[in-house]
Amino acid sequence: MKTLFEQLGGTYTMQGDYRLPNLTVEENDTRPIGVWGQRRLHYLKHHRKVMYYNLLTSGKLHSHLANIEEQAQELFARLITDLAKKEGITQQLKATNQMKWVQKMNNIRERVIETVYSDVVFV
Repeated sequence: MKTLFEQLGGTYTMQGDYRLPNLTVEENDTRPIGVWGQRRLHYLKHHRKVMYYNLLTSGKLHSHLANIEEQAQELFARLITDLAKKEGITQQLKATNQMKWVQKMNNIRERVIETVYSDVVFV
């Protein structure tokens, strides 16, 4: 006759008088998580705790963060090139007036960062 623990399956660890199940969450996703994914993680931990714990316990947190990272990088790159083209920032401007080019590109970069935050990271 099988004991209750054998019937339940899995493995257990003795902690004092108690048998605790050895629980693990497997994540096979090995995509890197960069700055956007880290910011999303911080946001989830502090402002969307239920969503964070649901993703964590279901084993989908890493893939969620990797997806956010990819979406944010794509949006960031696309908006930078689109806005630079729209505002007429060219390589010629960079060659003739570097300080003006840096000023304009920094301005675009900061605007795009805010857009990525509001559209992808803090949603």
